[in-house]
Amino acid sequence: MDTHTVYQLFSATYHSDPNVQKQAEGQLRQVEGTPGFISILVQILGSEEIEVQTKQAVSIYLKNRVRSSWVSEEVTTHNIIPIEQQDRDTFKANILGILVTVPNPVRVQLLDTLNRVLANDFPNKWADYINQVHAFLGTNDAKMAYVGLLALLQVIRVYQWRIEDKSPLVEIVQSSFPITLQMAQSLCNENSLDAAEMLRIIMKAYSIAIQYELTQHLQDNSSLVPWVTLMLQIVEKHIPQEMLSEDLEERQKFIWYRVKRRSCQNLNRLFSRYGNPAQIGQTSKYTAFAENFVQQFGPQILRVYLQQTDRWIKKETWLSQKVLFFFAEFYRDALTHKLTWQIMKSYAETLVTHFIFPQLCFTEEDEDLWVDDPVDYIHKRLDPLEDFSAPVAATITFLMNLAKYRNKFIFKKILININNVLETYRDAPPESKDPRQKDGALKMIGCLADLILRKKSGIAHHMEPFFTAYVFPEFQSQYPYLRARACDMLMRFNKMDFENKANLAIAFRGVTTCMRDTELPVRVQACLSLQFMIQHESVRNALIPSLPMIMQELLNLTNQIDADTLSGVMEEFVEVFSEELTPFAIQLTEQLRNTFLRIMQDYQDSAAVPVSGELITSTELDISDKTMAASGVLKTITTLLLSLESTPELLSRLENALLPVITYSLENAIIDLYEDIFDIIDTCTFSTKQISQTMWGIFELIYKTFKDTGIDYIEEIFPSLDNYISYGTQFFIQNTTLQRMINDIVETVMTSDRLNESERICGCKLIESILLNCRGVVDQYVGPFIDLVFKHLSNTKSTSLTNFKFYCIEAVINCLYYNPLLSLHILEERNLTQTFFSIWFDNIKKFSRVHDKKLVVVTLCSLMEIPVEQLPSILQTGWPQVLEVILTIFKSLPKAEENRNEMEKMYDNESDDDDDDGEADGESENRGDQAVDDEDVQDEDAEYLEFLAREAARNARSTTDEEDDDDPLEEEILFESPLDKLDVYIRFHDVFVGVQQHYPTSYNLLTKNLDTEKQNLIMKIINIANERRKNSENHTNENDNNYEKQMYNY
Repeated sequence: MDTHTVYQLFSATYHSDPNVQKQAEGQLRQVEGTPGFISILVQILGSEEIEVQTKQAVSIYLKNRVRSSWVSEEVTTHNIIPIEQQDRDTFKANILGILVTVPNPVRVQLLDTLNRVLANDFPNKWADYINQVHAFLGTNDAKMAYVGLLALLQVIRVYQWRIEDKSPLVEIVQSSFPITLQMAQSLCNENSLDAAEMLRIIMKAYSIAIQYELTQHLQDNSSLVPWVTLMLQIVEKHIPQEMLSEDLEERQKFIWYRVKRRSCQNLNRLFSRYGNPAQIGQTSKYTAFAENFVQQFGPQILRVYLQQTDRWIKKETWLSQKVLFFFAEFYRDALTHKLTWQIMKSYAETLVTHFIFPQLCFTEEDEDLWVDDPVDYIHKRLDPLEDFSAPVAATITFLMNLAKYRNKFIFKKILININNVLETYRDAPPESKDPRQKDGALKMIGCLADLILRKKSGIAHHMEPFFTAYVFPEFQSQYPYLRARACDMLMRFNKMDFENKANLAIAFRGVTTCMRDTELPVRVQACLSLQFMIQHESVRNALIPSLPMIMQELLNLTNQIDADTLSGVMEEFVEVFSEELTPFAIQLTEQLRNTFLRIMQDYQDSAAVPVSGELITSTELDISDKTMAASGVLKTITTLLLSLESTPELLSRLENALLPVITYSLENAIIDLYEDIFDIIDTCTFSTKQISQTMWGIFELIYKTFKDTGIDYIEEIFPSLDNYISYGTQFFIQNTTLQRMINDIVETVMTSDRLNESERICGCKLIESILLNCRGVVDQYVGPFIDLVFKHLSNTKSTSLTNFKFYCIEAVINCLYYNPLLSLHILEERNLTQTFFSIWFDNIKKFSRVHDKKLVVVTLCSLMEIPVEQLPSILQTGWPQVLEVILTIFKSLPKAEENRNEMEKMYDNESDDDDDDGEADGESENRGDQAVDDEDVQDEDAEYLEFLAREAARNARSTTDEEDDDDPLEEEILFESPLDKLDVYIRFHDVFVGVQQHYPTSYNLLTKNLDTEKQNLIMKIINIANERRKNSENHTNENDNNYEKQMYNY
């Protein structure tokens, strides 16, 4: 195929006629495997006569083709047409030159393609790539030098997330960074946008190179001094006013400020990760580097930042929010080391008053966003996750750390500053009041709430008068953001106890009034605050008459803003007021359902749509917000269902209301919501202890979901499947289609390569559920179950048993309990009897839980009921060991039952336990008190990371080549099975006496090796059995006066 024909085909892919497009795309698929096809594309891209649209279509196709077909020979590929070696060579030989000539939209696609090729071929199959890059970097042609930088950045990006061998990156840094340093030093003296863009790429490359490791080359002063000097020059660089846009949003994105931001980020990274001894810990390999860096560069960086901050305070320069973010981030870290703190100390009060405070005040930008798009304002200002990543977040953290770690020096000064602002506002005439300053002062004190309320602060008792003087009046403020701030203050000081209950009543009325505010952000903030206020009993009692209205308002707000945080408020209310909300349960469930379906419709509307071969999506963050909001609604539904556990009739009605929620999510494969959806199915079926026609109606959909998209969620799906079998047994055993579906799920789980051992345990548990609940009616599955299990047991050593293999053993034990003769026959046929019993009995101590022990006893009792002559010879030989294993189990059973009872009590009491924050608070206080203001502060995060490093090293030393056992199995408190009601003491007693009476040969063989201790244990078991039987009969007779008391005699 010639170049012109290929060019025409690609030109046709953006033709206005869809039929022409479709025909061209079909022809391209037919010829794409032709040798030389990629080389033709390279020619088209390199031609200056070809129009941009066609080049863009070619570049998109090439990117997608390389993604799918440019793979290493070691990687197995299916249904993929490989790219010929000659085409690969042509691409490599021409790509850098093409990048020089193509327009930016095409270049973006080709850079992604280049990165993919490098990820597969560099360095082994493209050894001269760096030489090509250096040739471009060394030219006097600006466009070629620019492409050289882009090409360097792409190869560095290959190693950004790579954990394994990074030696090629070390070589790249050593050979290339001196060249880029020299370029950057020259570019820094220019003001052009092109110079800024090239500097941005250089700074980005440096940023990736130091992200996780600092190479020795970059640690050496010969490299470090010029790089740090360069970056500080960029930070100090004056940007001519005429270059800046009047539009503040555009100014924030201006290229020179992006360069400044990246330089600050690099300097901060060098300091916080490698260069601050107070943060990196004593075990770090960078300890020596840190000591040098903090002495030589720490003060230098700090002084430049302080000088720039001072100019910003005096309005002599403008700084972007991101640059201010990195300044605050550096100040936060610099205050931890005594050397940098000594420099910062004299500026601290100025930084609080003129750097931190203005950034916390309500701004014009905030007001514009509030008015123009209140929903976006809520997401950006009130959502904790959004707020955490906002530029002002570092400023808040700086303030909090300053007050905490340099408490004696600065804390009171901060409070005095706040008080001065608030008093000035209070005393000023109305026309002179600045409400934004009051908002900033309240926000500042709100950030310090935890420090203020600690026992040793000395000011906690002043906060109630503070609220009455400065916070409560703002519930009626003419400024909506101050009404919202009043609500926010109650949320931040939620641990404060109001001594005067009248003040608590004022707070409650203020918040409930704000819930009906005309401004959306105020209503949202009021709801968030109310969540924390219900810890007060008087507030809870006052809320009860208004609960329907409050829940309705929460639903209305959720429908307006899709905020996950509001779902958390609803969930909290449903949990706290479960009894009061029961009469409204159906109405509330229907409203939650409608809210969910509305969110999901919006989700679908926001979903990605393919356009001209390229996936164009609307805001991915918007989709993520909607998914989180939908998940929050589902969690609220689950909480509501759990609260109604004692009303199965009501739950059955709720199932019908929730059916659209379940079917929509599964039919549309909303994978992100599978966990929540299966929580709802599990809760419905477990709480009612029955399977309604409604729930049976979705079983096939559950099966289809598992087969199509849900296999990775088997651990979330399993509880529901178990419920179907356990509580719908009669319907299940009559329906062979359902049985085949469950069996197929078991087989898939036990054989699929997509699942690990932990996930395969669900397959073993399903086998157990089927065999325990469907006794006598699923004989046809016993053989397949044993075969599936032994695929994983065949190489098992008797001395090593992972948790998964333990469950495999239990699956076979369940087969034996289900039908001993059938299962023994199958084991004998496959010559597995000796193997299985050896593994089982050698690992009997692994059967530590009550259910495990019961299963062992009832299964071995079932075997004891078979005449020994009918048993396989290997069992006849080891027959006495069967009784010994039973006695071993009984010996440890009381302790296991005691442990389970304790865990059940703990579970029952869990909801009544309050989080004990006292120790944490005390520890936090002690840290603040122990931090001598002029000494180093040991960073808590660094301490924790150091601890993890020590633990990792210790674990690495203790690891052996032997197969590691998993963690010990713990009791599953909510697990129910048919064995729960079976008394193994009575069961053993009945079988033991029966064997003695009917099978003397078996009995004599069983008991021939019993010593006195074991005989006494048997007598103890029999006595316990008699006592339990007697108690059971007495209990029965007490409830039935028509029967005389009877006792069994043994």
